[in-house]
Amino acid sequence: MSTTPELHEPQDLGDLTGLVIVIAGATGSAGPPLVERLAAAGATVVAAGSHRDRIDKVVADVTSRLPSGQVHAAVVDLLDEQATREWAMAVQSEYGRVDGLVHLVGGWRGGAGIVDADVTADWNWLQDRLIRTLQHTSRSFHDAIKASPRGRLVLISTIQTRTPSATNASYAAAKAAAETWTLAVADSFKDSAAAAVILQIKALLTPAMRAARPDATFAGYTPVDELADIIRDLWLTPAGELNGQRL
Repeated sequence: MSTTPELHEPQDLGDLTGLVIVIAGATGSAGPPLVERLAAAGATVVAAGSHRDRIDKVVADVTSRLPSGQVHAAVVDLLDEQATREWAMAVQSEYGRVDGLVHLVGGWRGGAGIVDADVTADWNWLQDRLIRTLQHTSRSFHDAIKASPRGRLVLISTIQTRTPSATNASYAAAKAAAETWTLAVADSFKDSAAAAVILQIKALLTPAMRAARPDATFAGYTPVDELADIIRDLWLTPAGELNGQRL
């Protein structure tokens, strides 16, 4: 069942000090504000992307406003499970722990309705981006997150899994599969202090979108800065209130 998040008000914005949090897909629209928010709260952030120039730009921009040494760039092909495992081992070796993984990797691909859609092409594209990358990252970081006293796996999903449209059938189905995988990880975490949680949104709203259309209401959209706050607060909320929840 989907619920609205009832997260604890943070008592101290430095409450993430000492935590190591990995962000996969950090070059997307939700990535930069989240990298900055987590680092500002004291976490060491490993920001990962698939293109060196793009991830270096994100990290350079964030570190220009924060103390050095808190944000680190990584380039990895998350469709290559062996490469993902080796990267996860390297992160754990370098920082000694991993307290969270925020999976922002994804992409939207619309369809042409139930009968007319090219379901093979749609599904192949969506499966790689929405499901396989999640499987590879969650498997690679699973044990470290489960061992953490505040481990979190966070999946960004869509309200389309609850109310799918015919033209988004493949997208909604792939997102639903990613949610199901995350809930299975939550079951794996049930005897630990870790939590796997799903955040469902309609669409993201960036400052550039608002600037381009200042009179638009963007009803139901989630500002990327607000999403960053919500994700940060997941580490300030007891695991028992989060694990296996769709918020």
